[in-house]
Amino acid sequence: MMRKIAIAALFTLPALALAEAPKTLTVTKTIEVKAAPAKVWAATKDFDSLNKWHPGFAKDELVKGKNNMRGAVRQLTIKDGPSFTEELLAFNEKAHSYTYRIVESPLPITDYKSTFVVKAGKGGMTTVTWTGSFKRKNVSDTPPEAESDAGVTKLIEGVYDGGLANVKKTLEN
Repeated sequence: MMRKIAIAALFTLPALALAEAPKTLTVTKTIEVKAAPAKVWAATKDFDSLNKWHPGFAKDELVKGKNNMRGAVRQLTIKDGPSFTEELLAFNEKAHSYTYRIVESPLPITDYKSTFVVKAGKGGMTTVTWTGSFKRKNVSDTPPEAESDAGVTKLIEGVYDGGLANVKKTLEN
């Protein structure tokens, strides 16, 4: 009997190893804003002020460290929703960029890391690029749609689109 169990295990283990772990997904969104780079950067650079330019967030509170300093941690509260925390990994005033990661979140993603960059564009325009990489939390081969690769990608695209569109609208008016 033990021999049959051992043989069955030998055939089962390779099949389990073939199951795919969630892959790293990437979203990059870019928008052109008719405003000077310094103006766009001033409106978007503060790590503790996402709620001031992104309509999806009700609150952004620094809970550890100093604003725009590596290691700072913010607690974000989604409008009509939960809160989560993010840590600032890098901030470059000269290059108009910062990188951060999600520390703790109820969102259906994990291993989230993002970079926000403001650069001079052509013809007096400013280019804002928001890029993120992440994996879905649900490791099932058949997750619910909202927790699938397509679902979590759509979620992050919506967050980026909402914020960037509001930056454009606010700074061009």
